[in-house]
Amino acid sequence: MKKALRVVGYIVVVAMAAIAAGVIYLQYAFPNVDAAPNITVMHTAEQIERGRYLANHVTVCIDCHSTRDFSQLSAPPIPGTFGKGGDKFDHNMGFPGTFYAKNITPDKETGIGTWTDGEVYRAMTQGVSKDGEPLFPMMPYGSYKQLTTQDAYAIIAYIRTLAPIRNEVPKSEADFPFNLILRTMPSSEMPAATNPTVLDNELSRGKYLVAVAGCGDCHSPKDADLGAFAGGMDFKFPDGSVLRAANITPDEETGIGSWSEEAFLQRFKAYQNADQQLKPGQMQTLMPWTMYAGMKEEDLRAIYKFLRTQAPAKNQVVRFTPAAKS
Repeated sequence: MKKALRVVGYIVVVAMAAIAAGVIYLQYAFPNVDAAPNITVMHTAEQIERGRYLANHVTVCIDCHSTRDFSQLSAPPIPGTFGKGGDKFDHNMGFPGTFYAKNITPDKETGIGTWTDGEVYRAMTQGVSKDGEPLFPMMPYGSYKQLTTQDAYAIIAYIRTLAPIRNEVPKSEADFPFNLILRTMPSSEMPAATNPTVLDNELSRGKYLVAVAGCGDCHSPKDADLGAFAGGMDFKFPDGSVLRAANITPDEETGIGSWSEEAFLQRFKAYQNADQQLKPGQMQTLMPWTMYAGMKEEDLRAIYKFLRTQAPAKNQVVRFTPAAKS
């Protein structure tokens, strides 16, 4: 009996040692990414304006990295807070930990004022901070990898022009074991460089815009069998209400198959000058309508044409479930 207990004890010790070794390995061997590239981004007026357009109306970096007014429909960023960070994503919303959007203003103490252009580019496209720590993929570096070099640089040029805001954002904390899994997610692997001529063709531009805007991140269901853009991804609000992303495939009954191009365009443009105060119990949305409303008409039309090429998926989505009454 004693011998058996000793054997069990040895097994437990070996197992614990193996687990400890694995934890140490993941902690120190990852993220396994390259050093930040040595680049200097030009700050021409044209490049800054392109970056402003992308960051505010396509990739919507400013959406998460500002203070949002949740009393308004789609919670638009509050003027004067652009880039200050602090947006919180935690267990109340179904996240495996507590994560905060970083301060991306040029403030040298609490923002990215001391970051090189290469470090910013690496964070955007590979998912690690200046000190090499992994970023939670709510920062959509998987989508931003697909930016043309020129567009990525334009975004960097623009955020360098933001007013410095002194705002110390708390450190993000991932739950165990996701904190270890998170370390394996950043990657230096980049897709083949996207040729800027992709923007010259309407259909390929639509595909590009959908990719860098991360439309599939929210509008693709957890059930992969339904296919991309079939909707149903759920988002929980702290009050217990649940929002679900719409089906944006060309299905006639449950998607946008019956929408004309003009109807699609106007769905966005309707929010261009919107200032809609929410009433208690009214549906809130995380879809940044007021930001996407500023997208150029030709870009929205290109997105529509690309979405029309996707496989129709029959998936009836219940868009909103209000919080249970107490």
